Amino acid sequence: MDTKDLAKIDLNLLISLQVLLEERNVSRAAERLFITQPAMSKTLSRLRSVFDDQLFTRSSHGMQPTPRALELAGPLAEILSGISQLVSRQAFDPAEVETEVTLALSEYIGVALLPTLVPRLQAQAPRLHLRVVTRVENQREQLALGNLDFAIHFRQQHYGPEFRIADLGGSPPVLLLREDHPLSGRDISIAALAEYPVIRLYVSDREQLDAQTGEDLFEYLGGGARGSLEISHLMTAMEVLRSSDYIMPGPAFLLQNESISQGITARTVPGSADMSADYVLVAHQRTENSPLHNWLWEQITCTIRELRPTQPRKLRQRVAAGAAEHR
Repeated sequence: MDTKDLAKIDLNLLISLQVLLEERNVSRAAERLFITQPAMSKTLSRLRSVFDDQLFTRSSHGMQPTPRALELAGPLAEILSGISQLVSRQAFDPAEVETEVTLALSEYIGVALLPTLVPRLQAQAPRLHLRVVTRVENQREQLALGNLDFAIHFRQQHYGPEFRIADLGGSPPVLLLREDHPLSGRDISIAALAEYPVIRLYVSDREQLDAQTGEDLFEYLGGGARGSLEISHLMTAMEVLRSSDYIMPGPAFLLQNESISQGITARTVPGSADMSADYVLVAHQRTENSPLHNWLWEQITCTIRELRPTQPRKLRQRVAAGAAEHR
């Protein structure tokens, strides 16, 4: 786009030309624009200079537009209408949305959230393209750069004023293992846990989780003294748990999804009373005036609020059942 000629144009001149085309009278045009008649005459003179044409000529029936003015009338009305729509806040209708939004979250959070959130979004915004990414480091930076629209992750130690945060709740970690695991028939201690290999599920910005819980859970459980598996695929990790003696620290809400947790039980991590993992929804201030992003923010937080009441009782029952197996 050549901006040199555009820089010479005062938008007010184009508005004045539109009013002159509608009124074909300098006095009435001046009244509509709340300026004096001499000022309107001066504006017309500037318009003639810009377009190198008389634009209007006097006749016994008033001002008559020249062929050049009539030629400008159609495009001018369209341009001004487009500018008006550009600067005005339109009513937001999710059904009309046809764009892509990127959400970063770990797979184990997605398993709990997306089966409820996605149908909700599809019903209201059927042409919305939701892109979910699970492996993203430095998420605050990616939000600021515009590579992410939202992130759901462990609460980090510091967020600048440019970030919008919503607390989503949290819970202490539990130990996931198969229902007939050798540990199910004995007291669990850190020493006992060190006898079994550990699955370390990928978590973006893991140091933030360690900062919350006070230490690296992987190392706390013995560091996989008898072997370990680091993996980013939750479904595969759960299959490994079902078919081996591996153990895996993780959030208790994974047990809420019975289709993936079948055959898996949970035990309280020894000494984990002071450990907690708190989750937040994060967005950058660049989206704070976006009706779409504000609507999506509300859909995500509402979905989590609706899911949360169903979790504690069910999860306590399944964790308690796992703890009772060794009694």
